Amino acid sequence: MAMTRLTPAERLARDLDWNLLRTFLVLAQSRSVTDAAERLGLKQPTVSSALKRLEDRLGKRLINRGPGGFELTAAGRLLHAEATDIHGAIIRLGTVMRDVDDEVRGHVSIAMASHVVCPLFDAALTEFHTAHPAATLSIDAMASREALEAVTSRRASFAVCLVNEHKPGLEYRRLFREYFGLFCGPTHPLYGRAGLATADLAGQSSVSFVTDQMNDALRAVTMMRSEARLDDRIVGTSANLEEVRRMIVAGLGIGPLPLHVVREDVDMGRLWRLPPYESPPAIDVHVVWNPRTRANRAERAVLTGLLERIDATPMTERIYT
Repeated sequence: MAMTRLTPAERLARDLDWNLLRTFLVLAQSRSVTDAAERLGLKQPTVSSALKRLEDRLGKRLINRGPGGFELTAAGRLLHAEATDIHGAIIRLGTVMRDVDDEVRGHVSIAMASHVVCPLFDAALTEFHTAHPAATLSIDAMASREALEAVTSRRASFAVCLVNEHKPGLEYRRLFREYFGLFCGPTHPLYGRAGLATADLAGQSSVSFVTDQMNDALRAVTMMRSEARLDDRIVGTSANLEEVRRMIVAGLGIGPLPLHVVREDVDMGRLWRLPPYESPPAIDVHVVWNPRTRANRAERAVLTGLLERIDATPMTERIYT
């Protein structure tokens, strides 16, 4: 019997060393070959050699590297997207193979924007744990862009985060809407002053979130800060709401926070609300998941329960002011 001749694509799949893809993924997230080698615990020549072997095998230059920079080529960006997907599938093999018992025992990993305050989400977790007490769950707080990357690479079961733009290949459902205001702490010169106008904030120092940029998820908040004519220099930033709040309370500057999250801080005198008081910017928080992820039964149960609660709850009851 004649041997079936392999197509070039089939030959590549047979011969490609998957460890080269893993090395490439680290390279794509590094500043240099030396940086990647340190992350991998390898010597720099070893990593350089691995990159060259991968480029030779694919017949494409993947990274432009030299004294002037270190960045992915068009081919490198394409490979990075595909390799991320492959790596995520391999990581999840162990999870899928363990999910064979009658009782739901799987693990759920949620990538969460910091300090999400949402009774509907909490109720979904309560329902899930009551129905499946043997299942486990972890919640990792991170910047929204990192949460989306975790879902894309299938390292997280799903994310609860802010969304700047919908990425192809992911599914989105709005969980709730919150409104942001500007606040200062007790040591700030504007603290306790009634009758302030937005113009009174001009030139004041500010602190904010790393996503507070015109091209990111908090664009509406960026516009509010711009209209208040705060100092262009932001003296403190964080991806974590609690740390932004800490800097505001400490008096580093004026900063944005969700109104419903800090209501108790205002009542207790730890924060002081500043103008603008009318038409505060609205920010939507979404549930995001990757439909290509082969979810275990625990992941399917908690996500399905959460989505069913969202569908059953009118949007008017998911707006927090």
